[in-house]
Amino acid sequence: MTNFETLSDKKKSEKNKSLNQLKIDKMNALNDEAMAGGGADRIAKHKKDGRLSARERIDVLLDPGSFVEMDRFGIHRCKNFGMEKKHFHGDGVVTGYGRVNGKLTYVYSQDFTVFGGSMSRTQANKICKIMELAMKTGAPIIGINDSGGARIHEGVESLGGYADIFLKNTLASGVVPQISAIMGPCAGGAVYSPSLTDFIFMVKDTSYMFVTGPDVIKSVTHEEVTKEELGGALTHNQKSGVAHFATESDKNCLLMIRELLNFLPSNNMDDAPILPTKDDPNRIIDELNEFIPDNSKKPYDMKELIQKIVDESYFLEVQQHYAKNILIGFARFNGRSVGIIANQPKILAGCLNIEASKKAARFVRFCDAFSIPILTLVDVPGFLPGTDQEWAGIITHGAKLLYAYAEATVPKVTLITRKAYGGAYDVMSSKHLRGDINLAYPSSEIAVMGAGGAVNIIFRNNIKEAKDPARELEKLTENYEEKFANPYRAAEVGYIDEIIEPALTRKRIVDSFEMLKNKKDTNPPKKHGNIPL
Repeated sequence: MTNFETLSDKKKSEKNKSLNQLKIDKMNALNDEAMAGGGADRIAKHKKDGRLSARERIDVLLDPGSFVEMDRFGIHRCKNFGMEKKHFHGDGVVTGYGRVNGKLTYVYSQDFTVFGGSMSRTQANKICKIMELAMKTGAPIIGINDSGGARIHEGVESLGGYADIFLKNTLASGVVPQISAIMGPCAGGAVYSPSLTDFIFMVKDTSYMFVTGPDVIKSVTHEEVTKEELGGALTHNQKSGVAHFATESDKNCLLMIRELLNFLPSNNMDDAPILPTKDDPNRIIDELNEFIPDNSKKPYDMKELIQKIVDESYFLEVQQHYAKNILIGFARFNGRSVGIIANQPKILAGCLNIEASKKAARFVRFCDAFSIPILTLVDVPGFLPGTDQEWAGIITHGAKLLYAYAEATVPKVTLITRKAYGGAYDVMSSKHLRGDINLAYPSSEIAVMGAGGAVNIIFRNNIKEAKDPARELEKLTENYEEKFANPYRAAEVGYIDEIIEPALTRKRIVDSFEMLKNKKDTNPPKKHGNIPL
């Protein structure tokens, strides 16, 4: 009896094992099908120009072996136009989570080999799911966009899917960092989600963004324009300012995103990241004592000054091809991540114009949202004059930067290296906009305007009535410069906290941020302010 029972149990066990194995085999077959995307032929065609597949992009972006996929077996539910006979597991987007430099990160990667990566209701649901998880867990969201737009077969459902994503982008704004990589065509509704995120990366020659494509433009306005001219990487990095980085390849794009994430906290409750550094925080830079030209009209490269004072001379510039008269980007001081905004005297003498104001304002607000301290380097003769600027709304756009600085509650350190004239002095993180530490070089000039313009207004009659008007103008200008073209009047009234020797720049900035690391400041209770958009 015992032998019979043992034999029977053994047969049952073998039967159960084979059934379980069949189920596992079926799961593996479905996994293989989903991993294949649109199939080997479509993937080969997609990759012929050096582009990576949707899954390869995730592999480059995330730490090796860290990716966990979600909703791999999702399929669309469309029954129109024969779509019920066409199904691909995943439905054109790979979603999940993993790690970047050890930190939890959520990612979605659209697969152009499946229905052109077009947005379906199912695809939108998958993307929204990971966005919700990112907000709940406090981790960045990386969107790899490669889509032909809304899936026309689904009509309003695909449009509703886009709108759901837009809402998630808006709710996540200022809560977790959101980064978009444009790695193919992005048209129509597909462009609005990236535009709601914090940073946009594009790949030269292979990525495009436009609301309406060249064919539609030609039919409506009769303009002829190529995809590259209309919405290529260089167009949006140089002309429109829509994008923040232009990269050489898919791989380069994804590696740059990893680099950017090194400077960012995971969410708005974390502090700015701190990485080990061997760069001495007390390093004296003697060459800075001769760096600012004696002639106040002579340009110099502010980027060189930045590289001399930051850790390891490393400055990750953002939007380097757009509004070059102002610099923005990330660096570290004594290991701590800091956002830098700086006038660039090499371009338009460092004047603020519409493009520079918008560029800097958005960056200030990003840093403030994520508790990244702000360093402002000032050499600004004023706002750029001209009818083009006035008619295009320089008043409103300049006020954006003013608003951003005034609203920001993170540690703010300001250094005036040379000129700080007029309203631009106020706007560039002055003491009056709650600048915490305001420093100045002995070479700095802080006044309502340049000496020549001021003298011509104040002493107009004196100059006109003088025996030698030219000599009188020269004398009065020299006198005005001696009285006002220096930082001491501002220091006397407390608008400048310290006038420093340029060689001590790095040490003083590090000291200031160290002193401010526990700073707490708040704005009045309100639903939200009404920034001059």
